[in-house]
Amino acid sequence: MLGNTSFGDTTGARRHERRALILVENLSVPFDRRVWQECTTLRDAGWTVHVICPRGEKRDTEPEAVVDGVRIHRYPLRAATGGPAGYLREYGSALWHTLRLARKVGPVDVVHACNPPDLLFLPALWMKRRGARFVFDQHDLVPELYLSRFGRGEDLLYRAVCALERMTYRAADVVIATNESYRDVAVRRGRQRPEDVFVVRSAPAVERFQPVPPEPELKRGKQHLLCYLGVMGPQDGVDYALRSLAKLRDDLGRTDWHAVFVGAGDAFDAMVELSGRLGLSEQVQFTGRVPDADLVRYLSTADVCLSPDPRNPLNDVSTMNKVMEYMAMGRPIVSFDLKEARVSAGDAAVYARADDEAEFAELVAVLLDDPEKRARMGKIGQERVGGELSWQNSQRSLLAAYAAACPDPRRAGGAPIRKGRRRRR
Repeated sequence: MLGNTSFGDTTGARRHERRALILVENLSVPFDRRVWQECTTLRDAGWTVHVICPRGEKRDTEPEAVVDGVRIHRYPLRAATGGPAGYLREYGSALWHTLRLARKVGPVDVVHACNPPDLLFLPALWMKRRGARFVFDQHDLVPELYLSRFGRGEDLLYRAVCALERMTYRAADVVIATNESYRDVAVRRGRQRPEDVFVVRSAPAVERFQPVPPEPELKRGKQHLLCYLGVMGPQDGVDYALRSLAKLRDDLGRTDWHAVFVGAGDAFDAMVELSGRLGLSEQVQFTGRVPDADLVRYLSTADVCLSPDPRNPLNDVSTMNKVMEYMAMGRPIVSFDLKEARVSAGDAAVYARADDEAEFAELVAVLLDDPEKRARMGKIGQERVGGELSWQNSQRSLLAAYAAACPDPRRAGGAPIRKGRRRRR
């Protein structure tokens, strides 16, 4: 249940209570599904969990709330616009509010910072001086994100984000990576000891992704439904998907499909405009963000799901949440050939050469014509998400990371033991 609360003074907590503070700047909580799964895992393991995050625009709007036993402190934040000055305003405001609310929360055993941006090590350092251990949860490789999103090359700002990443690694006691590629970066570039880096893969909340009977009316009179789910930013490839659909229609003569794009982001308006320029407005529907029930309806009806992320320094080594969610729903996937896409999906997807829109369209057509293959691929995906890629496995790794950060439970609730760190040179 969601409800407002006044947290009052937390400094008188029982001495044996283990307290974690999770810092997030990119999304509100519990909207951030990965962070929310981490919160509830820690709660179930006996931790008292606080979260500091921005307020959402349409949900997660209360300044203070307790959700399922997790204490959430939210601050107002206006997303960056207008270039570097906008980001300075956004990040400066977020840091000020984070520090203000961290002082209110009081002493904790672990401060757990989720990037981007790589600036939350600053309040984490303040808390480390008061006895906390710092767990860095690296959701994105920010240098690669900068190269992929802005296309400005290794300029002064790129060198600045690299420096911030180095400082974050240096401050961290334990690093959490989302996959083995990120773990390799933490060990190689971040000079972390391998035993201090834990892979906690993102995985769908199974209770959220339960298929329901298909609804043919969602296909808008067509034989097939194609579905894209996820963020629509400059690096997410929605433009590649739209151009591929235009080729599916124009070059392959296929008009027996309707496509729905679920989600929002910085590029949403531009993608709606591109769809119009390509003459796809009658066959492509943009829903924006939708409630979970509607999301499940679309995915349950979809014949093929699209993962059009182009190859760039970030996408090639990142795990895409939408791929995991497609698999949880038993949907076959068409993806570009990216390293971590293959690790996640395996045979639950077919892979076009990187950024080859014509081949992407051809693979969509192949799957539309082969319902038995679609069913086999969907079953493979569900088995992977329910087995080796399940959140249960990630839970064990998350708790192991916390055990490494706070190895002496007798000190929980007070100042944890400070251990010297041996770094690779």
